Amino acid sequence: METVEKIQQQISENPIILYMKGSPKLPNCGFSAQASQALMTCGEEFAYVDILQNPDIRAELPKYADWPTFPQLWIDGELVGGCDIIMEMVQQGELQTLVKESAAKRAK
Repeated sequence: METVEKIQQQISENPIILYMKGSPKLPNCGFSAQASQALMTCGEEFAYVDILQNPDIRAELPKYADWPTFPQLWIDGELVGGCDIIMEMVQQGELQTLVKESAAKRAK
C-alpha cells in the first residue's frame, strides 16, 4: 500500500486521529503533549499515529495535508490543525464541541 493510501485509510477509518511524536501517554515533544492532553480532556476516544515510528507518514503527511508541522489533528476527515489551533479551540470551547459531535455521529 502506498503511503498516501495508508494516510487516507487512517483518516477515513478513524473519526478523530492525531498524528504526533510519541504517544498520548509518552509524548516525545511538548506540542504533541499539549495536543494529546487537550484531546484527552474532551473525554472521547481518539486514534493516534506516532510519526517517529512511521517515517514514511512523517515524510508524506505534510505534503498530503498541505500543513508542514506536527502534531496534526484530523476530525471526520478534515484537518483541524496543529497545536496552536488546538489550544485556541480548547480555550474557546470549540474543540470539545467538535469532538462530542464527532463521537455522537459514531454512536448512531
